[in-house]
Amino acid sequence: MGKGDKKSKKGKISNNSYGARRPRKIKKRPTIEEKIKISKKK
Repeated sequence: MGKGDKKSKKGKISNNSYGARRPRKIKKRPTIEEKIKISKKK
């Protein structure tokens, strides 16, 4: 379990990859209601 281990978080960081141990940050999508409010203001 270290930098060379592909299944560990530290290994994912050193290998510059993502997976179950190191998920990507999820970007919040605006909801439909928010989109309607934004379009009405214009």
